Amino acid sequence: MMFPTDPVRWGSALALSGAYLAMCLAIWRARAARGQVATGEADWLVVYASQTGSAEYLAARTADTLNTGGVSARAVCMSDLPPGALAGSGRVLFIASTYGEGDAPDTAARFAGETMGTAPDLSQLHYAVLALGDSSYANYCGFGRALDAWLAAHGATPLFERIDVDRGNADALAAWQHHIGRLAGTADAPDWEAPAYGEWRILERELLNPGSAGAPLYRIALAPVEGALPAWEAGDLAQLSAPLDPEHPREYSIASLPSEGRLELMVRLQRREDGSLGAGSGWLCEGATLEDAIRLRVRAHQRFRLNGNAARPFIAIGNGSGLAGLRALLKSRIDAGKGDNWLLFGERNAAHDSLLRDELQGWLDDGCLARLDLAFSRDGSAQRYVQHLVHEHANALRSWVEEGAAIYVCGSLQGMAGGVHDALGDVLGAEQLDALAAEGCYRRDVY
Repeated sequence: MMFPTDPVRWGSALALSGAYLAMCLAIWRARAARGQVATGEADWLVVYASQTGSAEYLAARTADTLNTGGVSARAVCMSDLPPGALAGSGRVLFIASTYGEGDAPDTAARFAGETMGTAPDLSQLHYAVLALGDSSYANYCGFGRALDAWLAAHGATPLFERIDVDRGNADALAAWQHHIGRLAGTADAPDWEAPAYGEWRILERELLNPGSAGAPLYRIALAPVEGALPAWEAGDLAQLSAPLDPEHPREYSIASLPSEGRLELMVRLQRREDGSLGAGSGWLCEGATLEDAIRLRVRAHQRFRLNGNAARPFIAIGNGSGLAGLRALLKSRIDAGKGDNWLLFGERNAAHDSLLRDELQGWLDDGCLARLDLAFSRDGSAQRYVQHLVHEHANALRSWVEEGAAIYVCGSLQGMAGGVHDALGDVLGAEQLDALAAEGCYRRDVY
């Protein structure tokens, strides 16, 4: 999406869009006054499709802004939309992230596969789309763009042109906030700013895989320079502002709990094609000294927290640095006295890549892990990945799921995530896997 850089053109564009939106709002308020808006229902729906929580956060801020202006609004996850909801709605704002190479996030998989395969009459619907994405991927904002095209193709009227957001671009988000303020008829909008970065210091940095054929993987412990640790839950993320690229924060799964007295990450050292180090991983793994200030903040990741799954049997599946997020979830359950935990995990070589081996084995010996199954792809003549464990233990997986188990997957998007998803579909059936996802019992944090 391109925005005018000339101040006059920019002002004219805003004035025109503002006039149009004000007219639409006046019409809708008049209809509401005549009783055409159902009693007890929100005037606006803010529908979000979120993978890591960014879309959900922005949906909440959008609804807050509308409510501040006296326009009732509520945010709802796309997975919670009942069939036919759009055909009966007049005003919907969509905030849609894109997963992988243009796919819908897990929360929107059923909507993309079923609802967007139909041809409803949406001529009564007025809408707008905020598409979140990363331009380093070929199909940038793919799901948001596909959603926008589908809505327009079936008669829905856009309130304003779709806004594409490249890795949280502040200008694009400001444009969306401006439009929402116009719709709300207020300049007194709630603060949309994320929490400020704090200054942290590295306490310890340990190479977990010396001699590995893969890239170095470090376990990094941090603490605030001043004050107490902030609150977070298992499944949450840490955002790093790297000195060489401060406009684009890097996100890492938090591997520890606040009760452990430090924030731990597991970071894979990345190298670009020219051999230079990644801006975020290079700073954390090699560039920063124990005396340097690390600019970091904690971000809630509701979709990967235990939430309603805390009492269920727990199946954790992942590879590589994905062990960070899984480790925090397992530790949270273990601290709560839950021992019905099963970890299926994959890496390269047992000799060099047995990550957190002593801790995991100790949990197994103490009954804190009911099962621990490992796959090392470079050991033996045939490559064996974590998805192969899913097939090998199919009967046990089906039994755990029948007993109400939740499944959490964390790790690499390329290879692992798709392979595990397909294997789970083979073992459980695609319909049951979709049902688990819709119920929030199948959750993924993949990157």
